[in-house]
Amino acid sequence: MDSQTKTEPMRVLVTGGSGLVGKAIEHVVKQEGGCLEGEQWTFLCSKEANLVVLPSQRDNLRINDNVLQTSHERGVTKVVSCLSSCIFPDKTTYPIDESMIHNGPPHDSNFGYSHAKRMIDIQNRGYFEQHGRRYTAVIPTNVYGPYDNFNFENGHVLSALMHKTYAAKKEGTPLQVWGSGTPRRQFIYSLDVARLFLWVLREYDEIDPIILSVGEEEELPIKDAVEMIADALDFKGQIVFDTSKSDGQMKKTASNAKLQRYLPDFTFTPLSEGIKKTCDWFVNNYDIART
Repeated sequence: MDSQTKTEPMRVLVTGGSGLVGKAIEHVVKQEGGCLEGEQWTFLCSKEANLVVLPSQRDNLRINDNVLQTSHERGVTKVVSCLSSCIFPDKTTYPIDESMIHNGPPHDSNFGYSHAKRMIDIQNRGYFEQHGRRYTAVIPTNVYGPYDNFNFENGHVLSALMHKTYAAKKEGTPLQVWGSGTPRRQFIYSLDVARLFLWVLREYDEIDPIILSVGEEEELPIKDAVEMIADALDFKGQIVFDTSKSDGQMKKTASNAKLQRYLPDFTFTPLSEGIKKTCDWFVNNYDIART
């Protein structure tokens, strides 16, 4: 978020603008009246501003040298980064909360990625202590919704299952689900994440990150989510849980107590409703969905 003068708007840049969360933020800003007077929003996709490409490979965007450093040099007043629940320790007590980010090594399968995410939190603290910058981060639990990655192999858990269910129904075959279906997860609809992102951008002044999640009581087995997807897509075939495949981490229970203290009246989209909306979007937009 860029600073605002009397003659200039408050400029907000959203990177990853064509992805799951970016598209949800765009929807909230443009279709739910989320853009306030005096704000100017820009949504960039990787084709327009690829933050993965090395600086030497392009001339028109310097931000990838160091996103936070460049933001500081350009006078950006607020940066909200998106972390992941994989940053939390593999072996820990539950529920996990914001204070537990650095209490032990993360899960081996995400070790490098997780530590890179953790460094964002460390950098945010450094830029505040040295320069007074209010750069912060959010930690969503398992996000799902329109414009997700629905690929069988590398999509998020719900989106991949939606695609598998869609294909099984079309082909008249059983639905193959990896694992036993017993691991438990907290799922949050992408538009809920987007609405909370806007609140964090405008109202949340802490440097410490904040978990964006439904309550602990809404954590449920993958098997239950599969049944909701089958209902949403009217799949009547056999569901087979392939126990020869790994279940992964059995639970990642996250506390949303901090969020509830700030926003006690925030209403999350019920999982069955969010799944239905996402399945409908996927079916109606199959040609453009990431599959």
